[in-house]
Amino acid sequence: MDDMKLDTLTKWIRTSSRVVFFGGAGVSTESGIPDFRSAAGIYQSEHNSPYSPEEILSRRFFDKHPEIFYDFYKSKMLHPEAKPNPAHLLLAGLERQGRLDRVITQNIDGLHQMAGSTRVQELHGSIHRNHCLGCGRFYSLKDISGSEDVVPRCTACGGVIKPDVVLYGEMLDDEVIEQSVEAIRQADLLIIGGTSLTVQPAASMVTYFSGKHMVLINASSTAYDHKADLLITDPIGALMGSIAGSLDL
Repeated sequence: MDDMKLDTLTKWIRTSSRVVFFGGAGVSTESGIPDFRSAAGIYQSEHNSPYSPEEILSRRFFDKHPEIFYDFYKSKMLHPEAKPNPAHLLLAGLERQGRLDRVITQNIDGLHQMAGSTRVQELHGSIHRNHCLGCGRFYSLKDISGSEDVVPRCTACGGVIKPDVVLYGEMLDDEVIEQSVEAIRQADLLIIGGTSLTVQPAASMVTYFSGKHMVLINASSTAYDHKADLLITDPIGALMGSIAGSLDL
């Protein structure tokens, strides 16, 4: 770990009053949740279906083949045993201190909230919210993962239950986008972590930043590296754990 970069980031966090964190799948890999596109990611994993993961995770496919969708979804995308790692815990601590204004995440695992963060914008939804397509009744993650049927159905009307996650072919929530863009616009420090910034329209949101410092923490290069004031390739959990110690969190 580069001590100079670590010290610089720690100083910027300490002297900032409006920090925004924009994160992706790499934030949760140290909690045991695989990302999507790496060699060990979900899109490279084996599954009992002739369809590609991208096709399975589309709204059209969900409506046509909910049983195949749920077989993949339950086996590859649900990790109820996962716990927050030092990155999640640091961000929650910064919020308690009044330094962190917002967490904007592309993740659907809910680990930021589990760590204690309350100001979270979930761009792609959450596995913890599920609703019946027939009557709108709410169901928890436990209801879905504990269902004896491959396709969970509403106990009230028998309708198919859909996770509140954004599938291919679905639009992101306009209000979530607006609030996220506004937070980035007002930030004095933008920390981008664990994302290759390839998924649109989420990735383009970082272009609205005009504050003091932009930090990009990711194992591989991104198309936005040239915009960053500080580039770090260390694992984000270990990095944030070191920063937490310096900030007494």
